[in-house]
This record gives sequence, C-alpha cells and structure tokens, in this order.
Amino acid sequence: MSKQLIPLDVHAHLAPVAPEKLAALEGVSWDAGKGVMVIDGHVVGMKPLFNPPALRQWMNDQGVAHAWISAPPPLYRQQLRGEQARAWATYVNEGLRDLAVASEGQFSALMHLPIEDPAVATEIAREWIGRGHVLFAMPTGTGDDRTLGDAEFAPLWQALDQAGAFIFFHPGECADGRLQSYYLTNLLGNPYESTVALAHLIFSGVLERHPNITPCFAHSGGLMPMVAPRWDRGHGTARPDIDTTLALPSKLMKRILVDCICHSDAAAELADQTFGRDNVVFGSDWPFPMGVIEPQQQLADFSAERRQRYLTDNPARLRARFNCKEV
Repeated sequence: MSKQLIPLDVHAHLAPVAPEKLAALEGVSWDAGKGVMVIDGHVVGMKPLFNPPALRQWMNDQGVAHAWISAPPPLYRQQLRGEQARAWATYVNEGLRDLAVASEGQFSALMHLPIEDPAVATEIAREWIGRGHVLFAMPTGTGDDRTLGDAEFAPLWQALDQAGAFIFFHPGECADGRLQSYYLTNLLGNPYESTVALAHLIFSGVLERHPNITPCFAHSGGLMPMVAPRWDRGHGTARPDIDTTLALPSKLMKRILVDCICHSDAAAELADQTFGRDNVVFGSDWPFPMGVIEPQQQLADFSAERRQRYLTDNPARLRARFNCKEV
C-alpha cells in the first residue's frame, strides 16, 4: 500500500524551551544536560516534546504536510491562578507561536487557554483573537469540581463564538484515585474526562448557544460513541435536570469534530455514526505511544474509503477552513 499524504495533523504536541524565560518563572526549570523540563517537581522526560526537528522529521517520514501544535498535559499546571496562570500561559503560547513561525510553514500554534482561571482564559483568548488568531486548545476539565457548563465560563464561550474559533479539547489528569493502577489514568481516565466535558457542553446548552465555535475532541471523543444513545434516551424521557427545550444531544454531536485515535475499525465506525463521516480528522498525539504514530500501518485495516476520509479528505477540508497565518 502506497503512503497516503496527510494534509493536517490536529493533535501534535510540543513543549517550548526558552531557558532565560523559564528562569523568571517559579516552579519550572530546564535541565540542559539531561534534556528534560522539571515542572512543579515532576520530570517531563518525553524528550521529543522539546525537539521540533524531530516532529518535522516524523512528519516528513509519514507524509504529514502540516501540524497544529499544542501544549502537552504535563504543561497544564492547573493549580495556578491569577497572574501566575497568565504568566505561564504567556510563556507557553509565545513559545508555541515562535516554534510555528520558525517551522517554515509546517506548524500552526493552538494557543493554550488556562481554563482553571476562566477570567484569565477569556483575557488570553481575546488578546489572541485581536491579533487575528482563532486556533486554540484547552483542557477538558478545570482540575477541580467545576464544569465547562458553569456560568463563569460564559464570557469565554462568547468571545470564542464571536471569533468563529477552533478549539481542541484534550484531557488532563483524571482525579479518580482508583485509576492510579495499570496506567488507568490514561487508558480509562482520558476518555472519561473528555466524555464528562462533552456532557456538560451539550446538556448546559453551551454548544447550542455558540454555533460558530468549532469544537474538536482528542481520542475520538472518548467514551461518547458508546453513551450517545443513552444521552438521547435521557433527553427523550425527561430525566431529572435535563432541559428538554434544548436540541437532542445526537443533533449537536454532528457539529463536533474528533480525531481518529480510536484504535480499531469497529470503534471508528461508531465514531462515524456518532459525529458524522466528515467530522473525524487525522490526529497523531505525537510523540506519545498511545497515539497514531504510524498512521499508514495503524490504519491499514480500515477500509480504503475510511482511510481516504480520515487521512486526506476531512483534514484537508478543515485546514482550508482555518488557513491562518501565524501572528
């Protein structure tokens, strides 16, 4: 099978390294000798995250023309608030922008929104929108019990809606202590966190009130394809706290994009049925091994028609829609 060209990867991670700027920030340091970043006492040892040429080489090897780069979860630092949250987000976003500018057209930056502080996230969104940037990324949760449907997020959704923004939602750490064994914080926690976020965005009416936002969820929308019919049933039978004046959840799901990281043809079929055949786009989760790091091999069992949509047609359409210059 010949290599299929991929116009866009919506899910690739890089961590900016600017030692002189890091020196001015608390809780973060760069160990140049070991090539690792230490964040709040945690060693981030996935070295390709700090190596943009490695991403570009992987893209060339796999036939990926362009990547939308975002901060990986170890950089979320969701305990920060106020000026500390703003300073860290500024470091991350300016670093991602600089990486994109230096990439000779291969990267675009998804600006990180620190939603643990909704006021700061709104200010940051407005600032970048004012510069003409409409590509953003955010965690699926706040790191505590607040939800994306809470009233304090309303100004953020309004700003992003008015700009017609693209938002990539990526799960952070799951707080459920039962998942500490067997790598379940990732294997189960990540899809669970995405599904909780989707539930609140749908049942609170956020997505219905803001039709100009283009949401895109990592890992094929988590557990959503399995529970989507149950949500419609809850709406149809007027379960407690369900606002039945809002659209049926399945209708809103057809305007949600997801990446293709679902790991089986059967799961891919569920994603197609849930979100729509045109709404599953290519995402690699580079450089993490749970992603689609070898797309030609990992998607080889998919039908030729599905590979054509996931690898070529759908990402090409999305890239053409948001053909943004770096600012």
